[in-house]
Amino acid sequence: MKNWVVAAGAIGLLGAMPAAAQELRPDQVKFRELYKELVETNTTLSSGSCTLAAERMGAHLKAAGYADSELTYFSAPEHPKEGGLVAVLPGTSRTAKPLLLLAHIDVVEARRSDWQRDPFTLVEENGYFYARGTADDKAMASIWTDLMVRLKQEGAKLERTVKLALTCGEETTGAFNGAQWLAQNRPGLIAAEFALNEGGGGRTDGKGQLLVQNIQVGEKAVQNYRLETTSPGGHSSIPVPDNAIYELADALVKLRDHEFAVQLNDTTRAYFAKAGAARGDELGQAMVAIAAHPNDKAAEAVLNRDRTYHSLLRTTCVATLLEGGHANNALPQHAEANVNCRLFPGNTVEATQAALEQAIGNPKVTVTRVPPIRPLAKPPPLEPKVIGPMEKLAARYFPGVPVIPSMTTGGTDGVFLGAIGIPVYGVPGLWLDPDSNGAHGLNERMEVRALYTGRDYLTELVKTYANTH
Repeated sequence: MKNWVVAAGAIGLLGAMPAAAQELRPDQVKFRELYKELVETNTTLSSGSCTLAAERMGAHLKAAGYADSELTYFSAPEHPKEGGLVAVLPGTSRTAKPLLLLAHIDVVEARRSDWQRDPFTLVEENGYFYARGTADDKAMASIWTDLMVRLKQEGAKLERTVKLALTCGEETTGAFNGAQWLAQNRPGLIAAEFALNEGGGGRTDGKGQLLVQNIQVGEKAVQNYRLETTSPGGHSSIPVPDNAIYELADALVKLRDHEFAVQLNDTTRAYFAKAGAARGDELGQAMVAIAAHPNDKAAEAVLNRDRTYHSLLRTTCVATLLEGGHANNALPQHAEANVNCRLFPGNTVEATQAALEQAIGNPKVTVTRVPPIRPLAKPPPLEPKVIGPMEKLAARYFPGVPVIPSMTTGGTDGVFLGAIGIPVYGVPGLWLDPDSNGAHGLNERMEVRALYTGRDYLTELVKTYANTH
């Protein structure tokens, strides 16, 4: 999961939800068991197994009545523990295109010595579930799996075919990526009119009040570049200006000072206009102004003070890794840095590389693309038949809370599906606190109310889509 954009405006009080297991409905009890099983299945790249997690979720689907032909397990021979699962619930209509539910089941690394609790034991405490993956992204993976189970058990007659894809590799650049593999090798298996994914969701004020629900409509593409310099080297007692570390340092200073041009698309324009109108301060006025006039330098200057809005307005590149030299008493022969870029939709990997080379302006600094090379980010349309049901249901579940289309400054597996023509939307429903609930960090957690309320919201949302087309 990647950054959820937040706009503070109207505030809604979160509805009361059961805080103890004995207060749960029977269906919630079963869901909690499934959620616990998935969360407690270690799916880190270093020591876990997505394949095992997929098999365990598949067992629930099989027990609910799915035929073997409706369950497809997949993996690559060289990555036997990084497998995934696609489940298909056939619809009744011959003309309605399928709906795809996407969630990744791999998680970021978590060391027991760093955590207050065992990161792979689900703990319910003070209104939160604690463990690695409780929020990112096993909450959604559990909700989708549980929903598919219940639809089969209920004998639901849905017009659309509903598909579920549980994939591995979202959290680790360079690892086997299940969504990418499916897009490249089994596009027919996951073919859909549109997909629902992580990336949307709400944010609280940290005190129990929900500020906003976001719908992710588009994302940036992630691409790394390597900056390298070389020099003859020699003894450090007789230094010379031709120094690989100095050349690299000069290049990084130029990179730091380089600003990519402001860009807006339909999603970010709508976001700044709607989120800005909900505010009454200088920042809100600047948001409205930039939406109407992208070349408004005064508005841009105000928005650039906020790191999130600054990133929403453009491609960004930042140095993240550094290496150079080979001995304390020797002049460096080589130095390199990794530059992590987040490409605004529509910008190519090649054009961004050329922009970096131009900004650095030194042919002695080579700029190369670091695999993997991801597809061009393609924002989905602000499609009323997709956005409308989200907004309508949110008005009932979260009265008074604004629902705002947004573009994430991070990235998800949705970029691989967009590349083969499947629009991907990050759904609202769940929510996090201002600190992102420790996702990717320590003591990750998910609010109990968020999980159960989000589950009910998403269940109704999927049923709405599945019976309208």
